[in-house]
Amino acid sequence: MQQVKSGDTVKVHYHGRLADGTTFDSSAGRDPLEFQVGSGAVIAGFDNGVTGMIVGEKKTIQIPVEQAYGPKDPSMVVEFPKANFPEDMEPEVGMQLNMTNGTGQVIPVVIIAVGQENVTLDANHPLAGHDLIFDIELVEIGGGASRIILP
Repeated sequence: MQQVKSGDTVKVHYHGRLADGTTFDSSAGRDPLEFQVGSGAVIAGFDNGVTGMIVGEKKTIQIPVEQAYGPKDPSMVVEFPKANFPEDMEPEVGMQLNMTNGTGQVIPVVIIAVGQENVTLDANHPLAGHDLIFDIELVEIGGGASRIILP
């Protein structure tokens, strides 16, 4: 049977959760995730986890922080003057915003604290600092004439 190797395009169903069991993403009810192994399209630990699988195989992979979104970076948490928010906006903890930097790059942030004068924004990826657990099922390898699909 063909095993997944770097460069293969694969389709997988997955259920992603944190160590405490909290689900952060799942392909349930959607088309499987399709990506090219080794292309950088998914986190390194996910790439490594599917490598060697065969169509129909199911397994659980544990991805340490270093092979996921990395540790939280304290420099990505910044104070932003409350006066710089639009007048009609009331900042609240948990609110997700898109900021732009000096070059026009959009940076997603989450408000983690609201003070009298400043709002604390966190630009870390929401999964930074977490080990991740994925239940994965390989449903397809390749494409075209050599395609192998789970019945």
